[in-house]
Amino acid sequence: MDGKRMGERTLLLPSRPALLSWAGAAGRREGEGPLGGSFDLLCPDDTFGQDSWEKAEREMLRQALCLALEKTGMSPAELDLLFAGDLLNQCVSSSFAARELRAPYLGLYGACSTMGEALLLAALTVDGGYARRAGAAACSHFCTAERQYRTPLEYGCQRPPTAQWTVTGAGAVVLGREGDGPRVTHVTPGRVVDLGITDTGNMGAAMAPAAHDTLSAHFRDTGRRPEDYDLILTGDLGELGSRLLRTLFIREGTDLTERYTDCGLLIYDRQRQDVHCGGSGCGCSASVLACHILPGMAAGRWRRVLFCPTGALHSPTTALQGESVPGICHAVALEVSAGEGDGHGVS
Repeated sequence: MDGKRMGERTLLLPSRPALLSWAGAAGRREGEGPLGGSFDLLCPDDTFGQDSWEKAEREMLRQALCLALEKTGMSPAELDLLFAGDLLNQCVSSSFAARELRAPYLGLYGACSTMGEALLLAALTVDGGYARRAGAAACSHFCTAERQYRTPLEYGCQRPPTAQWTVTGAGAVVLGREGDGPRVTHVTPGRVVDLGITDTGNMGAAMAPAAHDTLSAHFRDTGRRPEDYDLILTGDLGELGSRLLRTLFIREGTDLTERYTDCGLLIYDRQRQDVHCGGSGCGCSASVLACHILPGMAAGRWRRVLFCPTGALHSPTTALQGESVPGICHAVALEVSAGEGDGHGVS
């Protein structure tokens, strides 16, 4: 184990598991955004042919998973393990989708960081030789999230300027030990960080300190610097959280600006679409990864990407009890070539 550890928290994956395939699905609003032409599946009415939003969410995830498997010529039965999660109580979207696929399933909850958690665990499992093929997936739906975390849509409540729009989307990837796709080289699991933010309408402020903590640990453990990555991508900090993260690093003398962006800023056009501070939800970073980042890496746009989804680990119950909102962020380093880099900067 010591040979796979770097510093305090980062894990090196010597076999560099490959992302064999990926697929993403999204709803109407996401289809109208800047990445609308990138999604594999789009539903014009957010129902995906179902009679409830909850059923629509799990159908969206099921279709994304099936399409990712089809791209490899695999059936669900050929998956050794599936790591998946969502925002709903008991992770019912992912568990009900897994019920139909009948692949060995491990359900996850990391709030909006779930895709990072799933990808991290799937890669470790493949690297350790415990799975030949592993799936990682996550999803969210605007209407189901509103019903669970805030108020039913029928109330028409006004959203504060700091609020973000939960993405109706899903993303799925299939990993294996051998393949031509981008490879997972390092992972830095996040710690729960809580600076006392109690405003559940300001998730960016709650999650930014966790992103700073994980990114700092990754750079410290690996000896890499921000400029060693072509792209550093957080998930769901939105406009306010991204600004806070850049400020935290600037105070330490590091400027992320040239290489940094956030999934919540990429998925919508905030000038045309009324999403306030940007996108959020498990499906935000999952769908952006599957439909924008990985295709871009495969096409040669980026060679090395640090994918860092963030999550706000709260619930309606904790919020009503006056609890603060803890945050978490997981970092996954992706490279387009198994032979490049030595774990200590660009080679």
